[in-house]
Amino acid sequence: MTTLFEKHLRKINATPMHFTRSIMDTIHWEARLIGIKGARGVGKTTLLLQYIKKNLPIDKATLYVSLDSIWFTENTLSALADQFVKQGGNYLFLDEVHKYPNWSQELKNIYDDYPELKIVFTASSLLEILNARADLSRRAVVYTMQGLSYREYVNLNLGLQLPKYTLSEILDQHVSIASEINKKIKPLQYFNDYLHHGYYPFFQEVPELYFYRIEEVLNLILEIELPLLRKVEVAYIAKLRQLLQIISQSVPFVPNVSKLSERIGVNRNTFVSYLYFLEEAHITRNLYKDAKGITQLQKPNKIYLENTNLQYALSPDQANIGTIRETFFLNQVSVHHKLEYIDESDFLVDHQYIFEIGGKSKNHKQIKNLKQSYLALDDLEYGMANKIPLWLFGFLY
Repeated sequence: MTTLFEKHLRKINATPMHFTRSIMDTIHWEARLIGIKGARGVGKTTLLLQYIKKNLPIDKATLYVSLDSIWFTENTLSALADQFVKQGGNYLFLDEVHKYPNWSQELKNIYDDYPELKIVFTASSLLEILNARADLSRRAVVYTMQGLSYREYVNLNLGLQLPKYTLSEILDQHVSIASEINKKIKPLQYFNDYLHHGYYPFFQEVPELYFYRIEEVLNLILEIELPLLRKVEVAYIAKLRQLLQIISQSVPFVPNVSKLSERIGVNRNTFVSYLYFLEEAHITRNLYKDAKGITQLQKPNKIYLENTNLQYALSPDQANIGTIRETFFLNQVSVHHKLEYIDESDFLVDHQYIFEIGGKSKNHKQIKNLKQSYLALDDLEYGMANKIPLWLFGFLY
């Protein structure tokens, strides 16, 4: 335990506080068991350490520990919790829980046996978290942590405190909001950089290795997690990687399930299940028409990569700009809103608003007869009426 506390203190002292993610203010930290899931590299560890440093006493009542620590080769999580509580522990932060075998069952037991203990855990294996729902149902409050929004990217890069806005505020007040932001920055100056390499906070560490790290994450999910946790045949992994390459270059990708399943060499239902698994792992986003009651055997109407940086990682020279724009809109807006496929345009948001995405020269022709319809347009500093700058949708979180 002494070793763990020493590591805890070193990490807390080394944690910078000049920039914090907006999700910190939305988590109900008073809950007894909190889970934070998110793709590798989105900043979950930093979030935990910053919360501790900002809000909790630096004493024996609080402990941060990563479950990939060598300490757990000879000690159990249950034993740690027992000893921690006996020494006056109240707040236990567990990072990378998926690297500890049978973690969800032990967490359930700790929750039941130590009602005075508050636990926050993170996991980078999204598939592991989904598998653990049965053990942790009715106990854990689970939050999903995204990569950086465009707003957070600008704030982190420039040391600013630009506020976030709701969708209704953007729709009703986008001209005045854009005017306020343009007084402080030139939003288009940084937008393409964000689309290319600004989603994961580690872009600041070693910029030359940014896409290499993304590829490593993709390989881990495809080669280890999907076969282990979703029983995807290893023989098909190369075909799935090829599928992701196709999606990254498409305008955007409308899947022909029959042809693709035949090309990969699996039946239709298996192939559609694979598409569902890729979305579970936050590699892709599947867009459905009338998305109520989606099952893993339902064919998506369109498939996007989860974020624009993945497109540039997979197809650095062939990423389609139209798909980049749509992927950005889907990624940023879907954090707090439901997006669906619609025949007449690009997206239906919250069963209410219709959005067409494009460059600044795009006109109203396609949506002129549709109520509550908007154009989200690239290369605009300011909008007018129902023409809204695309970058502004990066200020939703």
